[in-house]
Amino acid sequence: MKLSTLQRWISPSLSIQGKIFISFSLVALLSIFSISGIVYLNMRGTIKDNAVTSVSDSIRQADESLNIMLEEIDRLNTVVVINKTTVIDTLLSPTEEISYEWFLEQKRIEEFLSVLIDYKPYISRISVVGLNGKVFFSGGPWLDRTILGSQMMDYILANGSRHAYLKQTGVSDAITVGREIRFNRETIGVVMVDLNYDFIKKTYGVKPTADSMLYVLDKEGGFVYQSESAPSFAPSIEKIVSIKQGFTGPGDAAEMIIDGRSYTVVSRSSDYTGWTTLALIPMDSLLSESANLRKLMVEVSVFVLVVVLICSLQVSSRITINIRRLKSMMMRVKDGNLTFPMKEIKTKDEVGELYYVFISMVDELKRLLEGIRISEKEKREAELTALQAQIRPHFLYNSLNTIKYLAKLNGVPNIEEVSGSLIELMRGVLGNSSEYLSVREELDYVQSYISIVKYKYMQPIPVYEEIEDESLLECRVPKLMLQPIVENAIMHGIGSLEEGGAVIIRVCGEKHNLRIEVTDNGKGMTQEKMDVLLGEKSKGEAPSRFSGMGVRNVHERIVRMSGEPYGVKLYSELGLYTKVVITLPVLRDTGKLDHEVI
Repeated sequence: MKLSTLQRWISPSLSIQGKIFISFSLVALLSIFSISGIVYLNMRGTIKDNAVTSVSDSIRQADESLNIMLEEIDRLNTVVVINKTTVIDTLLSPTEEISYEWFLEQKRIEEFLSVLIDYKPYISRISVVGLNGKVFFSGGPWLDRTILGSQMMDYILANGSRHAYLKQTGVSDAITVGREIRFNRETIGVVMVDLNYDFIKKTYGVKPTADSMLYVLDKEGGFVYQSESAPSFAPSIEKIVSIKQGFTGPGDAAEMIIDGRSYTVVSRSSDYTGWTTLALIPMDSLLSESANLRKLMVEVSVFVLVVVLICSLQVSSRITINIRRLKSMMMRVKDGNLTFPMKEIKTKDEVGELYYVFISMVDELKRLLEGIRISEKEKREAELTALQAQIRPHFLYNSLNTIKYLAKLNGVPNIEEVSGSLIELMRGVLGNSSEYLSVREELDYVQSYISIVKYKYMQPIPVYEEIEDESLLECRVPKLMLQPIVENAIMHGIGSLEEGGAVIIRVCGEKHNLRIEVTDNGKGMTQEKMDVLLGEKSKGEAPSRFSGMGVRNVHERIVRMSGEPYGVKLYSELGLYTKVVITLPVLRDTGKLDHEVI
């Protein structure tokens, strides 16, 4: 491939292919590095969040485990301080050491203490120390009167009204839980339970990374626990105490710079002991894996970018081929040639869609040119039809009025009545252009229909009207809505009855709506029949004689005009009755906006 050809292909100033190639390249470059950066930052943040969450959960679980043990120890202390016979009476006894009575007292109280700590491996020693110098204990290490006057004894006497926690150092490390023993409102001694320090180490052995550090400090800033294998760059004791004072909430996490090194510091304060747990996680070790991830993402991004550039060159070349084909066909149409040979484009991309749209436009143009010729002919026919449509209503009204007049002259009242009723129905169907009529007008049209149909059955058809409120008769309803319902009630309901059939039309209000019920005591219908009336029309079902609408048509008109909550519902039982319930919004007459064509 010549260099000049390649330059012409990818130059944005010479070809569309060059513009597409440069655009693809820039978009790909921006997208790849943006996505890589976002993923890397999210992964970095996720690593930090997961570390904080993991350490927080571990510290919380450690605190809860320690609290459970301390609660158990508090219960043991309570058992001791309220035991009068074994503990209080022994401390108050005047017996001296190296006597038989003293030996029995010592044996009794030590057996009592031994029972309390049996099967509790986390307790190393329980002791009772009287201010009078009596010392009793179970477990180890050895305890004697030298405890009196010690700093630990003073601390428990000062803070042990309920319980006091402190860490021992010396022969063996332990967490001591102490409490005063009082009698007659006077302190007579203390009870102390030593928690095995190995359990503290296991409980707080939380190390998310190899060089992370964990410290547990009491209220006075003393160290209850600290990581044994702390790295060489671990902060000083004073620094840890100052960090602890910077956290005031029960639990928090923050990033800090300590001695020039970045840390994630997680803090949690125990409500039970008042101790504060600090976890220091060096950021460089925490995010060591993110550096490898960053290197991998850069390599993948470069590889993907090269692949995208090669693919964009091929794609842009294929796209421009189809564009040139489409251009040649458009130039033929521009010259007025609608019968040009079409080069089919089978691609399903935007160019392929544009090709099919173009072909459709050419076909549509052909059709429109043919339609212009036909439309003129249809226009003339439409004008003639409109003229005939204006003449027919006048002719029908005049013809019916003539029949009515001749019937009156010849003394035939039934023909006169049928003609007059038919005129009113025809006026409602053809002469009134309004979409809405009042309920009163609807009932008048129903009476006109009954005046005609009663001659078919050669007997009066009892149709009764029940009006709850006369003002409802002025509400506006869709035109010729009741007549098809009443027609169905007569033809399919009471028409087959020899006698006793009746139709009741009830107009009432219901929750700010208008409710019209048409009930007949005819033969009723099945659920399948009701579904047919409100669904698609069966093959043998004839439409309404005058309105051309059935029950389903009435329902659809109401729904279309007023919305889904309104419409027609059917209720029926075979051999008993059929009830049609029409629900409509209340529309008052605001003035005669519609007009009639006379």
